[in-house]
Amino acid sequence: MATINAYKMDGLGNDFIIIDRRGNSINLSKEKIIELGNRANIGFDQIIFIEKEKGNIYPITIYNSDGGEISACGNGSRCVAYLLGKNLNSKEIKLKTSNRILNAKIISNFDVELEMGKPLFGFDEIPLSKTINPGDVTLNINGKTFNGGFCVNVGNPHIIFFVKNCFEYDLNILGPKIENHELFLEKTNVTFAQVDNVNNITVNVWERGAGLTKACGTAACATAVAAYVNKLTDSNVNVKFKEGILKIKYDENKNIFMTGPVSEIKNIKIDI
Repeated sequence: MATINAYKMDGLGNDFIIIDRRGNSINLSKEKIIELGNRANIGFDQIIFIEKEKGNIYPITIYNSDGGEISACGNGSRCVAYLLGKNLNSKEIKLKTSNRILNAKIISNFDVELEMGKPLFGFDEIPLSKTINPGDVTLNINGKTFNGGFCVNVGNPHIIFFVKNCFEYDLNILGPKIENHELFLEKTNVTFAQVDNVNNITVNVWERGAGLTKACGTAACATAVAAYVNKLTDSNVNVKFKEGILKIKYDENKNIFMTGPVSEIKNIKIDI
């Protein structure tokens, strides 16, 4: 058994293990990722690998705690950007996921802004299994009908339901049912959101492949876009999670910017 160095960080309680693969090849099996992700072990929502840079762009590879690879993680990307910024003594970092370039900026001591790019609204871009209106989806779950679901891809797929009280819904039951619904070809992240006013939204989030999480950066982005498109809020909103706020701006060029805090960097060792 080998021991490697790694980092533990979180954004509003959404927590990650980060492993730097720029200097050496470290590979973990799906079974090992699941083992490490268990809360009885180290525990995390996602594990993120930093790959060797290409032209000052740093690719990252992301896995959920269920061992499945994913294409986006907003809070995790902000944590990686902060870690690299400190390592490289730079305020600006470019990351590359499997489908996007993410521009990150350290704007204060622990606050990081991430440019997430443009949302995708097409049923085939999300992707959905049927040609339907992604902005008005009805699902039947456990004998109940959920209307007005808004689907969007912000690097990964999301569905958002706007409700009066987002915590009235038990996402431990509803989350996996919706995540794995046949409509979603790549599964989906699930958000129940309540609009407090034109500048504030409170959310309850079930993450695809990770379960009920304290915060989710891409869910905040998807919810802010859905609220703005539905004329429920302004284009600048605070998305409230249990441990704090992410500030989301949906600008005139249809780019999404997410700003929020990250934790201190904790050095850890992992047996693999």
